[in-house]
Amino acid sequence: MPLFALVDGNSFYASCERAFRPDLIGRSIVVLSNNDGCVVARSAEAKALGIKGFVPFFEIREMCERHGVTVFSSNYALYGDMSRRMMQVIGSWGIEQEVYSVDESFITLDGIADLKDYATRLRADVLQRVGIPTCVGIGPTKTLAKLANHVGKKFPKAAGVFSWDWLTPEWRDKLMARIEVGDVWGVGRRIAEKLGTMGIHTALDLQRADPRDIKRRFNVVVERTVAELNGISCLALEDVAPNRQQIIASRSFAELVGDVDTLASAISHHACRAAEKLRQQQSEARMVGASVRTNPFRERDAQYTGWIVVPLIHPSADSTVIAHAALAGLHAIYREGISYKKAGVVLTEIGPQGLEQRDLFAPLPDPRRAKVMAVMDRVNAEYGTGCLAGAGVGGLDGFQLLCGQPLPCFFCAHGVLISCSFSANGLLMLCS
Repeated sequence: MPLFALVDGNSFYASCERAFRPDLIGRSIVVLSNNDGCVVARSAEAKALGIKGFVPFFEIREMCERHGVTVFSSNYALYGDMSRRMMQVIGSWGIEQEVYSVDESFITLDGIADLKDYATRLRADVLQRVGIPTCVGIGPTKTLAKLANHVGKKFPKAAGVFSWDWLTPEWRDKLMARIEVGDVWGVGRRIAEKLGTMGIHTALDLQRADPRDIKRRFNVVVERTVAELNGISCLALEDVAPNRQQIIASRSFAELVGDVDTLASAISHHACRAAEKLRQQQSEARMVGASVRTNPFRERDAQYTGWIVVPLIHPSADSTVIAHAALAGLHAIYREGISYKKAGVVLTEIGPQGLEQRDLFAPLPDPRRAKVMAVMDRVNAEYGTGCLAGAGVGGLDGFQLLCGQPLPCFFCAHGVLISCSFSANGLLMLCS
């Protein structure tokens, strides 16, 4: 019988910010959405103050100032990089791994003798190597592992680690009876409300429900949830997460932007990030969307939302090709005299690499470009996301080093990489 563990980062976005600000340990932190409009993450200290999630920031601004809450604008590039690092560490502790979300990962722990000691050392390893506190829930099914994670997080006595096997059947029932049915994985608000009309209010109630009646009233997914709550594993680990059919890269500006050059730099950056995600899942996109918008909360300003989709001649995952298309879209939707708050890039019509039918009358992409992209991804994977990036407006056919540190040359044993640019033959990398 498999044994699952769900490991997730506590208050992940807030913990990512705190990892680089040790002075904020023990202090309240709030992270806001892209446009700083609402709360998307809170530290445990902020939750203790009564700050709710997904509320408009203006409603809690005074409370944050009164209690000295540190407020951050969201930084999804940072969170994505921290997530990648955390998942690598967690994966080294499991037999198999499924990355479920940016801060959650399922692993299997079959054959581990002392689970509590193992999970405790896992948490300590992630905290030491990444700086993110985690919680570990263990169970014979994925649903029970996720519910155990909920227990480990909500009940202080669990100290961040909990397994259903540590309780007698009587105490398991008592604990299940204290968990609302809406906290069970896969039970949304509407399903919880309908279950409530059937007298099912807790996880224990759902565990004891008739699976056939549940399937008749709902669907096979909820029926499987009942089975999983009873220790019958219906959900195996997904070895490979399904490829995304849409990739979005966008972010709000700290200050309003009016000039097209600054917008173009942001669009170029977002295009490169989106293209990198495409290559990670070995896909290509046929459509590139570009968008800009003003701040909807500044009613005194002129409001405008620009959106356009630019088709590519050939599906591509090349950063330069996608950036050129995104910039062409930007220039088509840009309006002078307007202050912009946000810009972004969206890739659609995504498919596997090399399987799209090519245009017989258009020149084929240079096959060497894939090698150039591979070198760039290798540099960024080794030295941090954004270390090697598109050179920006007026230089999209080149790259610049943004990490501020010398990098060893990949092609000789003693050189230090000082610049990268495209030449007629591909990528020119200069070392000293």
